[in-house]
Amino acid sequence: MELKNLVTFIHVADKGSFTKAAEQLGYSQSTVSFQIKQLEDEFGCLLFERINHTISLTESGRELISYAHKMLALKDEFQDSLNKEQECKGHIHIVTSDSVCEDMITTNYIDFYNKYPFISLKFTTADTSVMLDMLDHNEADVILTLDDHIYHKDYIIANEEHLPMHFVTNFSSKFAGVKGLSIHDILNEPFVLSEFGQGYRKAFDRELEKKSLEITPVLELGRTDIITSVLAKSKMISFLPDFVTKEKVESGKLCYLDVCDINVDICKQLIYHKNKWLSRSLKAFIEYVKNAEFSNGASLNF
Repeated sequence: MELKNLVTFIHVADKGSFTKAAEQLGYSQSTVSFQIKQLEDEFGCLLFERINHTISLTESGRELISYAHKMLALKDEFQDSLNKEQECKGHIHIVTSDSVCEDMITTNYIDFYNKYPFISLKFTTADTSVMLDMLDHNEADVILTLDDHIYHKDYIIANEEHLPMHFVTNFSSKFAGVKGLSIHDILNEPFVLSEFGQGYRKAFDRELEKKSLEITPVLELGRTDIITSVLAKSKMISFLPDFVTKEKVESGKLCYLDVCDINVDICKQLIYHKNKWLSRSLKAFIEYVKNAEFSNGASLNF
């Protein structure tokens, strides 16, 4: 049995399509079909049911998926053991939110590269639901979420941090320094918010819904660096995690508002799938993120 056939089998099962698997692997569709046929002939069973141009795993196919992942993990583990004495190297795909990606690259990447110059990183940004789907389909090695607490039996939470969040605005705002504000005091002010339905914005909107309230922002975008720049040049208001705004607050460009009746609990979680084999490079990345510190001295607490 050729391991490349198992790789193809996993891709077809994940994509639910011979065509999509072929595109991802760089094969022709006929090559993918031939490799699956080889596996079926070798095991003497049907792995996929093909009905009206759709495919689904048979019972035998579902059973093989688990073994296929284990066999490829063992191959990777053996390969890794051969390289024990060599430099830690490999390729890691990280999927995270825009703000976390921006922060990790600007404050931690150079230090990580200096420690592990032979590990290449690929960052992709997505909302939490897409991250989890990519994790389930082995399209991401690890994800960093910024959302409600996530728990699932198939996921390993390497570490997590509960993040403080504040309403934030220009230091010259009429609300600066005012104690005991209510959400009703600022509700009709111009807001700049992150994208609707994603991460902490979604949690914020749910908290407003509990109070039968709604905020329609005058500006909505995913780049938190742009949001903080807009706030520094105006008297608009936003609702952001402290790690995004801390630098500008400490420099006096922005200030936190003392709004007492909104409480949003957000977690930053480092997650990988329970079936994911942890290579030396992936272990190194996870340990780095768990122990990393921002350049300003604030711990990532992972």
